[in-house]
Amino acid sequence: MNKGDNKKHKNYELMNLLGYGLAKFDNAFVEQFGFKTKTAFYKYMVNLGVCDTVGAIKNRQDMLDPYFDNGRRGWWQREKQYISRKLFIDSLFGDEDLTSFVKIVKMYLAKDFKIDIQIEKQISPIMKSRFKQLQETGIEAELYFCHNYQSVPLFASGTIQDARLFGDGYDFQIQKGSDFLLVEVKGVRLGNGSIRITKNEYEKAREYENDYILVVVSNLVEAPKITAIENPLKKLKLRENKIVSSQINYHSESIKW
Repeated sequence: MNKGDNKKHKNYELMNLLGYGLAKFDNAFVEQFGFKTKTAFYKYMVNLGVCDTVGAIKNRQDMLDPYFDNGRRGWWQREKQYISRKLFIDSLFGDEDLTSFVKIVKMYLAKDFKIDIQIEKQISPIMKSRFKQLQETGIEAELYFCHNYQSVPLFASGTIQDARLFGDGYDFQIQKGSDFLLVEVKGVRLGNGSIRITKNEYEKAREYENDYILVVVSNLVEAPKITAIENPLKKLKLRENKIVSSQINYHSESIKW
């Protein structure tokens, strides 16, 4: 992806993983794929169809270079712009060593590019679950907001608490003096797009009104932007969309434990 390109790359998640691996592990990363030079690795990815040009994958490394102590500055001028990508991958795979991280990348290649790489049994179930999260905009948006919420005047002097585990219709509580604001975060890859509010979130927004803030982190692909909407039920046009679903449970017989 070239600078200024605000369209999502067809292999956005994989390209970010590759850039992260190159920036964090340097030449050791490409050696795990059997190459001696990064240039040879770039060409291999182009031949697979991961990207159209060598420059595209090199740009991904440049984006993520500033966040690692690798002797390269990369696109340091845009360090704040791409931090959400680094934070997102960190949240999923930041604790993995070189070998484990490469397995994740190879699993992606095997899944989407039909490369014959027999690694499925070497990857733990929890790692596969994290892998599924790569295409979720919600987590990436939430992480970006956590690290940048004080850049929003409404939250500038507040302290943040994570409420995501509670599932109570909001993601964060921000305290400003004796006041409390409830914040629900939504992510949008590009500069425009719709968002979905659950019934639980809708009810909480109706209960707290002006103290309920909907935050949309848009343009995650290029330059994330935070938009805070106070009392969103009053300011947004929302259309009800009923989805009927069934839940199947399995019960045991009565057992003396």
